Amino acid sequence: MALWQNPDWFDAGKRREQLDDHIAATGKASFGIRTFQENEKVRAVMHHFNRVAPKYDFMNSLLSLGIQHVWKRAAMRMLDIQPGDAVLDVCGGTGDLAILAAKRAGAGGRVVVYDINWRMLTTGRPKIDRLAQKNNVHYVQGDAERISFPDATFDAAMVGFGIRNLTHLKRGFAEMHRVLKPGGKLLCLEFSRPTNPVFRGFYDFYSFNIMPLLGALITGSAESYACLPETIRMFPLPEELAEMLARIGFDRVRHASFTNGIAVAHVGVKSSAARV
Repeated sequence: MALWQNPDWFDAGKRREQLDDHIAATGKASFGIRTFQENEKVRAVMHHFNRVAPKYDFMNSLLSLGIQHVWKRAAMRMLDIQPGDAVLDVCGGTGDLAILAAKRAGAGGRVVVYDINWRMLTTGRPKIDRLAQKNNVHYVQGDAERISFPDATFDAAMVGFGIRNLTHLKRGFAEMHRVLKPGGKLLCLEFSRPTNPVFRGFYDFYSFNIMPLLGALITGSAESYACLPETIRMFPLPEELAEMLARIGFDRVRHASFTNGIAVAHVGVKSSAARV
């Protein structure tokens, strides 16, 4: 018996209910299995990350057995940041992707870690301060659904394991599209549904037995680490997300799956104005 409620993986219809149109029509938004008024979800997300921020990096490495760092490096190779690039790290949190981007962009580059939660930004600051390129990394506290930069500012925009926490998913991607220069590149690295049913069964057991238990023992909150796999079950599958990005205005959208589909990286190139 699971230590925490184990919701089924959402079907296509229920996944669509997590998207902007349905949320606007109902005035309701979900964060995990809990439902909030549309304008209240952001406060629930803020509370969640305030609670997990102090041990965020440690828990991510522990729960993924360290493989999250392999995923992030592989995704960054797909994005192919060039020396001198200006890069926006949306929902940047403690800055793992920003660190990799800063090393690739070099002395002439600029990386902005952009996150609504100041506690997450400050938690990651010490490891960024150890970088040779630390002076090229900047911090902005802001809403990913209303990015506080002008149109066509960045050569690349990326989001790692954060986009599913937004209230309006399409709006977040449309904002990243807006701030990219023509020809600019997008990276979205996010969790997804394991492709092999047998492996998926083990993954489900781990997600709703081991993760909440470790969350309770180490951080004092089983709920925070049950919420993580709940949100994953609601997120678009890779083909669905690729179609969404194409509709927003990204060309040459492609994706790669890691570790039997636990994580998926999507990359696209800005073509024309957003169409959502």
